Amino acid sequence: MERIRKEFPNLPDRLLGLGEMAENLWWSWHPAARMVFKSLNRQAWKENLHNPDKTLKELPPERLAEAAKDPDFLRHYDLVLSQFHKYLEKGLCSMLSTVCERDTPGIAYFSAEYGLHHSLPFYAGGLGFLAGDFIKECSDLQVPLVAVGFMYPEGYVLQRIREDGWQENFDQPLDREAAPINRVLDTNGEQVVVKVPFIEPPIYVSVWKVDVGRVPLYLLDTDIEINDPWNRSISSRLYAGDIEQRLRQEIVLGIGGMEVLEHLGIKHSILHLNEGHAAFALLERIRDKVEAGHSFDEARQTVGDTTIFSTHTPVKAGHDVFPFELMGKYFQDYCSTLGLQHDTFLQLGVHPDEPQSGFNMTAFVLRMAGHLNGVSRRHGEVARKMWKNLWPGVDEDKVPIDYVTNGVHVPTWIEPKMLLLFNKYLGPDWLDEHNNPYIWELVDEIPDKELWDTHMWLKIKLIDAIRERARRRWIDDRLNPSLMMSGGTLLDPTVLTIGFARRFTTYKRADLILYDMERLKKLLIDRWQPIQIIFAGKAHPADDPGKRILQRIVNVARDPEYGGRIAFVEDYGEQFAQYLVHGVDIWLNNPLPPMEACGTSGMKAGLNGVPNLSILDGWWHEGYDGRNGWAFGEESTESNRDRTDAEAIYRLFEEKIIPLFYQSGNHEISQEWVSIMKESMKICGSRFSARRMVIDYITKFYVKALQKRET
Repeated sequence: MERIRKEFPNLPDRLLGLGEMAENLWWSWHPAARMVFKSLNRQAWKENLHNPDKTLKELPPERLAEAAKDPDFLRHYDLVLSQFHKYLEKGLCSMLSTVCERDTPGIAYFSAEYGLHHSLPFYAGGLGFLAGDFIKECSDLQVPLVAVGFMYPEGYVLQRIREDGWQENFDQPLDREAAPINRVLDTNGEQVVVKVPFIEPPIYVSVWKVDVGRVPLYLLDTDIEINDPWNRSISSRLYAGDIEQRLRQEIVLGIGGMEVLEHLGIKHSILHLNEGHAAFALLERIRDKVEAGHSFDEARQTVGDTTIFSTHTPVKAGHDVFPFELMGKYFQDYCSTLGLQHDTFLQLGVHPDEPQSGFNMTAFVLRMAGHLNGVSRRHGEVARKMWKNLWPGVDEDKVPIDYVTNGVHVPTWIEPKMLLLFNKYLGPDWLDEHNNPYIWELVDEIPDKELWDTHMWLKIKLIDAIRERARRRWIDDRLNPSLMMSGGTLLDPTVLTIGFARRFTTYKRADLILYDMERLKKLLIDRWQPIQIIFAGKAHPADDPGKRILQRIVNVARDPEYGGRIAFVEDYGEQFAQYLVHGVDIWLNNPLPPMEACGTSGMKAGLNGVPNLSILDGWWHEGYDGRNGWAFGEESTESNRDRTDAEAIYRLFEEKIIPLFYQSGNHEISQEWVSIMKESMKICGSRFSARRMVIDYITKFYVKALQKRET
């Protein structure tokens, strides 16, 4: 099988490598590669939202011909292209060399979403960005991994704020010809189409591929003519609201995804499921072994020994549960191919606390997979308590759910200006061994003023980006002036700036800081030491309570009483996330415990010197050391949780954060504040990187699973 590479007819022969690089997301975490495209035409790069595919297609041939003769451009281009080719040379992660050879089939990684770059909107939030960061780091470490997911031509939710502050959703179909994605072709030059096994009426998927450095990501697409209309819409957008369509999505992802790997001849030794959406992939692995002569129990044991399952959801409603009759509709005949009675199969998905509720996907995969983990130390504890009854008679602390704390891909999330600063003081090769904690101690070598000046440059860049967004919306839609104000046009880069960007659902408590508006108002409009708050995020289309919280924030932001010190930036996505985590002064996080599984946005901010103010939940349980930010929440009880937590936030701002930020004394900057910034960088860089995360998966799970694979 081969994939077709897009043609860039404007490219002269001397610059054909530009097309090659544009089609591999390697450029998205290598600033020098992005600079090659940017230097062709800075305005085109900006207008095309840093998308090299689109930029190359739109540039006139004359500009490319000129670049092909420019010695300065060619020196940079040739160097970056050689680095790209060297990066792609085949190798094997040294930590896996004792259990597999270079050509040994590796890991198949399944996820319902991937946050890789805003030109590929296949993500809804944290789960997708975690998956994207994970496969990027597997590429960097040369882990033999292949990833499987969905093509979502309509993405997740594109957001517009209505005149009354209500979130509206709109569609903007993905232009597949202007994104780093390609069709997978068969030997006849036709796009590969695969039938999902044992599902009637039949469902077919076409196959697309994204190259993520060394890792191939295969995406399934049901929007093809051979499917009937209902089947065509299975992969239209993330997380279908209709319960039957959601089940069909998960059947296609799990069973169809395994069939695609089989059809493409891509073998794997172990399976890693990122959440339970693709859990039916386990059934296909078992079916293959049953057809090879194993009993169901033998096949289940072998498959379990070589399956890793990462659960991310401590919220009960976040786990998919399907009615038994619906499961019967799709799996009655399939069960016979497993050598299993249908009722016996259904029991595998029963939660013992709610046996009549339906087939619980998480309960199913927790029973079937042999290696289980939560995504922070705290979440591991919560998951063991939440699911302990699946192991009757086993003490809670012995429930076999381990943890691997999430991390962020440092090359993706470190801002290029900050990268230059690190290169200067941590050494030019620091990124090659950034999981070494001693490297990060060199952060103390950075002069306070250089770090602060870099941060202020990023803060101004953030506010400029917010104003440009508001300007464009005003031009395009003749936006109501009060909504323009609420969009951040009055923000001041000299003011202490708080960032809050999460999915808008009730347990995230986005409006907690608005609990006592009179008290907050005093902080916002203080003459000498004011604060300002930037909110961003989306509510699920079906989540009206989340939309009401969002609407309240928007309408508070447009109220002149608060002096333009509150902003809501609409249509939050990967590109604006980059600006936000780099440019605010402090990152606020206040979900209702223990519902934060991990929370990687605070890690991204901390990596760039932005301290966290967070409730003690998720990763902050491990990350907070008393010197890298502020924590609260231990004093709360269930009966007064919101009031007590809001009081703690106000008190921290009034007594500690605001005085410290504005305290410069005889210096131009607050040296104590910069000290907290440095501590934040050291903690996040050394302990909460995707490199540390992937290494943990290798040492805790992958090596053991590979040792148990069949020879």
